[in-house]
Amino acid sequence: MKFTVADLLDQVPQDGSLEVSKLEKILRLTNRADKQSLSIALKGLDRLGVLSLEEESSVSRGDDIGWIEARLRCSSKGFCFAIRDDGGEDIYIRDHQLNHAWNGDRVLVRIIRDAGRRRSPEGGVQCILQRATTSLLAQVEQQDERLLAVPLDDRLLASIELPEGDSNYQLEGPATSVVEVQLDRYPIAQHPARGHVARSLPLNGGVDADRDLLLTKAHLHSRASAPRTTIKAPADKRRKDLTDQPCLLLNNWVIDGAPHLPAAHVIPHDGGTQLWIHAPAVAERINPGNSLDQWLCEQSEALCLGNKWIPLLSTNLSKAAAFKVGESQAAVSLRVDLDAEGEARDWEFCLTQIRPVAEVTSEALAALAGRKPRSRAIPAALKSIKDHIGQLETLIFCAKALHEAELRQGQIELDLPTPGLETLGDLRATEPDGGNRQWIEPLREEDPFSILAVLLRAAHATWTQHCLDFNLPALVLQANDPESGPLNDVAKAAIALELPLSLDEEGTTSASELAQALIASPSRRVLNLQLRHTLPDPQYRLIQSKAKHIALASEDDASATETEECLEDVDPANDSDVMSSPAQDGSSPLLAPWCCPSLHYADLLNQQVLCQLLNDGKDRPSVRQKETVNLGNKGAASKMTWPLFSGSLQQRLQELLQERQLQRLNARRRQQSELRRDVIAMAQARSAEPMLDQEQQGVISGVQSYGFFVEIAPSMVEGLVHVSSLNDDWYEYRSRQNRLVGRRNRRVYKLGDPVTVRVTKVDVLRNQIDLDIVLSSEEVEDESPMPVALSEG
Repeated sequence: MKFTVADLLDQVPQDGSLEVSKLEKILRLTNRADKQSLSIALKGLDRLGVLSLEEESSVSRGDDIGWIEARLRCSSKGFCFAIRDDGGEDIYIRDHQLNHAWNGDRVLVRIIRDAGRRRSPEGGVQCILQRATTSLLAQVEQQDERLLAVPLDDRLLASIELPEGDSNYQLEGPATSVVEVQLDRYPIAQHPARGHVARSLPLNGGVDADRDLLLTKAHLHSRASAPRTTIKAPADKRRKDLTDQPCLLLNNWVIDGAPHLPAAHVIPHDGGTQLWIHAPAVAERINPGNSLDQWLCEQSEALCLGNKWIPLLSTNLSKAAAFKVGESQAAVSLRVDLDAEGEARDWEFCLTQIRPVAEVTSEALAALAGRKPRSRAIPAALKSIKDHIGQLETLIFCAKALHEAELRQGQIELDLPTPGLETLGDLRATEPDGGNRQWIEPLREEDPFSILAVLLRAAHATWTQHCLDFNLPALVLQANDPESGPLNDVAKAAIALELPLSLDEEGTTSASELAQALIASPSRRVLNLQLRHTLPDPQYRLIQSKAKHIALASEDDASATETEECLEDVDPANDSDVMSSPAQDGSSPLLAPWCCPSLHYADLLNQQVLCQLLNDGKDRPSVRQKETVNLGNKGAASKMTWPLFSGSLQQRLQELLQERQLQRLNARRRQQSELRRDVIAMAQARSAEPMLDQEQQGVISGVQSYGFFVEIAPSMVEGLVHVSSLNDDWYEYRSRQNRLVGRRNRRVYKLGDPVTVRVTKVDVLRNQIDLDIVLSSEEVEDESPMPVALSEG
């Protein structure tokens, strides 16, 4: 079908009805078969109560039946949970309640059993809103009379029937390739899923073949071409001319086609610094809702595949908005005045025209760090920017102050750099916006992106506060708090390693306190790995105020007194839709990113809100009023007693950010994150192939009842020593100490221990490395092997 149930729900208004003929036009259904499919879908949804079909001529929303919209997450062992977007408790779905839904699908779930003291609520899938899997990687097998595609992703708990013509894709002997299977029919009632082999993909075809394999696995290999549209020129109205300002481009990309990034400028100011961040003016060059905007929304993320980029922006849009040294360009800018402690005293958002004067690379920063304080000689790497060395030093001072302020506010700092494998290309670099994670990396003064990430987080936090002041809608990144159980497990591991860690009265600690305690530990990396796994990934969340926008958006000639009375009735503390200020209790602060529209579509959406404020916001109550308010200045909202936007502009602002769009962005963000992890993991697995049957030195990076993981430098690839291979003794798993202990010889394998291992198997497709422990001659005991057993300690 050309539509999903989610598409239908997007078009049907919350109040009122929609003609079926109009719905057909919106969905671009022209032939008879497509219209019949729509009719069948509407009748089915009417029976379920999701929609209400009135004489087959119009459709409206059904009564609220209490079903919950969620995303399915399944494990290879058959356990499935419905993950709610509203942050509510996960819902356990038994296999017979899945109703043919697969991992990743968006579904409507009905609660059939409430949560208990130690169990999650249980539910059943009532309707599949949107399928996450349209194609998959598989291997072809003959089972009895049927030819089946068995998915490589063992979270997909199904097999797909293939036509007999695909039997030539069966493998004999060791697997040398996999196939891409296109789904022709999803399972329904007693009928299984059907598909066909689209193509064969080699497992040992080199870097390009690996890249294609991973894109196919992530469902990102087919990309629609950008529509042909005219790129708008940013308006000159209200644009400040800052072309005389010597702003700098911080760059650490090495691959052609990498996204263009913001520029920065800083000067000493009143005992602190005055920082300027200039973002490429992308939002001003497109019309919201047009074909190009819809295409960008569908792409959502720029993808780095190591030595190749799949950009977010179209070629002409990227070329039009890019900053280049010596060339004048439109920008969306922020000036923020910081004190010596990195706290913001004042700020201003504005539209500008800039001209970058130089590009700062890691070579230049390394030369600056290695330069003697009083030396007059200028290293070769600094000669091209010799006139800006003072600004560079101020920039580093500013970044240090901001980073220290983040740590004081309780931000979690983990030192987990990406492996320096050559095949990883630009993935080796620090993400210029910090990756928008729940944790931050240490500030590295020789890394341009490490510095830029700190500056951009400050810019994003400032826009978040400006949105708070004006009650503007925004897309913010927010993560759930880590669960106490896994967090306490990491704390136990740290205590077992005799680290000084203080616990509260309940015997627990926060993630930020735990991260701080790990900084001085020689086992910091492996403990950081453990801590990272406890931190949920942030997701985009739509935050907007109800009350103040209603008051300010009114087109009635309400007096200032009436407007103030409307606002006095609002208690922000009790309004769940009003943004809270950045956290000061150790939890991750809300950040509304806007500086990197070439990397993330969410940044582009927030930049559109910012540009609408600066271009279309009312800076005075009437045209007869001469005194105006600078809407980009800190505190401007407190001076306003008139509507910020007209009714039509307010409506356009609300249409920029919608719930279904939010779900699409989060889905794409998960895809991009998983693809990044898969590219790194495959590069690491490829680096382990030459190690096969060789001994390697490693460090134990995780301990479980079934064995322990070992990280091998320099690729930082992880492999598993399964407990069944430890045939020299009977080993017990002591969970409180996070270690395996031999019952007879008392040999201990614990987190952070150096060990010698032998690589016995490398599966690059599943990123699985099998290892055997190698004992030294002193450790080998002259005794016959004993049987292996497991026991929970």
